[in-house]
Amino acid sequence: MSSLLYIIAVILVIGWIFGAFVYSVGGLIHILLVLAVIAVLFRLIGGRTV
Repeated sequence: MSSLLYIIAVILVIGWIFGAFVYSVGGLIHILLVLAVIAVLFRLIGGRTV
């Protein structure tokens, strides 16, 4: 589950960078960044369970 969150976070960060520098969509870009940060925080807080 945590690897899925990590993949989602990476995709959202890439989307944020792409949107911020290419399209400048505005508020949507910042929402993507916040979602990516939240996904990374969930991964860090949850830790690695084997």
